[in-house]
Amino acid sequence: MKSLKKIFKKKPKPRNLWKEVDFDEYQTHVTVSSINSATKSEDIDDSVIYMDDIEKRKKVYSICGECNEPGTGENWCQSCNAKRFEENFKNWTSGNKDIDELIQHSQLNAVIYTKCLEWIPYEKFQNVNYITRGGFGKIYSAEWPEGCILYWDIENQKWKRATIHKVALKSLDNSSEINTDFLNEIKSYLQIYIRNIVFCYGITQDPNTKDYMMVLHYCKNGNLRNFYLNIYDDMKLLRLSLIANGLLNIHNAGKVHKDFHSGNILEGGTMYISDLGMCQPANNKDKKEGVYGVLPYMAPEILRGYQYTKAADIYSFGIIMNEYLSEEIPFNDISHDHILAIKICKGLRPKISEDIPKFFVDLIMKCWDAKAENRPSAKELYQILAKWHEEYMKFNGEIYSQMWEYNNKIREKKLKNRSNENKSESIKTHPQAIYTSRLLSFKNLPEPVNSSDLSSFQVNSDDVPSVSTNLSKYNH
Repeated sequence: MKSLKKIFKKKPKPRNLWKEVDFDEYQTHVTVSSINSATKSEDIDDSVIYMDDIEKRKKVYSICGECNEPGTGENWCQSCNAKRFEENFKNWTSGNKDIDELIQHSQLNAVIYTKCLEWIPYEKFQNVNYITRGGFGKIYSAEWPEGCILYWDIENQKWKRATIHKVALKSLDNSSEINTDFLNEIKSYLQIYIRNIVFCYGITQDPNTKDYMMVLHYCKNGNLRNFYLNIYDDMKLLRLSLIANGLLNIHNAGKVHKDFHSGNILEGGTMYISDLGMCQPANNKDKKEGVYGVLPYMAPEILRGYQYTKAADIYSFGIIMNEYLSEEIPFNDISHDHILAIKICKGLRPKISEDIPKFFVDLIMKCWDAKAENRPSAKELYQILAKWHEEYMKFNGEIYSQMWEYNNKIREKKLKNRSNENKSESIKTHPQAIYTSRLLSFKNLPEPVNSSDLSSFQVNSDDVPSVSTNLSKYNH
C-alpha cells in the first residue's frame, strides 16, 4: 500500500524562486563573451556577470524553480526556456530560412527576454502609422496588444507577456530580399547588454511591400534632438549618464557603434541608443572605400580613413554632449562637404556656449580631442557623469549651483521661444547640412590637430571638478 501511495504521490508544484535584481549594482542578465581576462579587468564594468560565474549568478538571480540551476538573468533559465521554444518551432515560420534560423538561434540561447526574438505575423499589429524616414529605411508606429514575452510563469506554466504594447516597425530598403545588413543589425541587438539600448522584440513582414521589418521598442518622445528642442528638460545630467551607460554596454561587448549622433539616441521613459546597423567588432580590420556617417559627429581620424575604434564613438559623444547642453545643432549653418572635413581635421569644433556649466567644458574637450588616445573611455565617461549626478542630487555644492543656474537660463530661452509651437521646424538649416547617414569619401585631409579656440570663454580651473583619467575617486 505504501509503495502505491509513493507511485501516485503528486510531484511538488514548481515554485518561483527568482530574486529581484539590483539594477544599480548588477546587469539583469549574464554576458556570454570571448573577451579575454586582460580586457575584462581593464575596461569591463563591475556589474557584468559572466555565464561561467556560477556562484555570482546564484547570488544575483537565484535558482530556477524547475531545474534548480542558477538563473541566466532576471526571472530566466536559459536551458529550461530553450526546450519550450524548441517544442514550438514547428508552429511558425517566416517563410525565409535565414530569418527562421536567426530567430530559433536567439530563442535557444536567450539569457533573458530581451535576447529572445519572435516571428510576429503582421496581422498581430494594429493602427500602423508612418513616422519618418532614416538613412537606410522607414519607421512606423504600431500597437501590439499581445505584447512581448517577459518570462515563463512557473506557477501557472505559461508565458507572461507585456500587454497593450506600442512598438516601432523599422524596414530597411529592399529588405524583401534579406541581406546581411538587415541580419547583422538584429544580431547586434542580441549581442549587447540591453540596458539603454533600444529593445528588438522580433521580425515581421509587410504583406504589401514584402519588406521584412524589425519590431523595436517605441520611444514616444522621438530622438534626442526632437526631445531637447521641444521639451524643457532639467534632468540632462542624468540623461547624459544613461547615454554613456548605453555606449559602455556596446563597448563592453567588444563592439563600436560607428554611427553615433543625436538622431540615433531616443527618449522613451529613459534614454536608448538605437540604429545598430553599422555596429561591428572593435577589432574589425575590413577595408572599405569611404565611411558612412553624419559628418559633424565623425572623428577626424575616421574622416582620414583610419580604422574605427571605441575612441571614435567617444568623439561623437563629445559632440552630442555639447549639442544637448547648448541646444544648438552642430554646424547647421554651413555645407557638410570636403571643406568642413578639412576644418574639422584642423581643429574646428562646434562652439561651446557660455550657458553650459563650466564643469562640463573640460570633459567635452577631452572627448573631442584630435588625438584619440587622449579621450576618456566609455567606462570613465559613465563613472564621471554618474558621480556628478549623485553630487547634484544632494541639492547643494558647486555642481548643483551651476546646474541650477544653467536650467534657469534654458527655461528662460524656452519661454521666449514659446510662440513657436515646434522649435525644430523653425530652425533654418543650410540646404547642404545633412543629418542622415551617408557615404563620405574625402581625399588629402590634413593630420588632425586641436584648435586653441574651442570655446567662447576661458574656464577657471577652480570651477571645474577634475576629469583626470585616474578615476579611483569616481568609483561607486
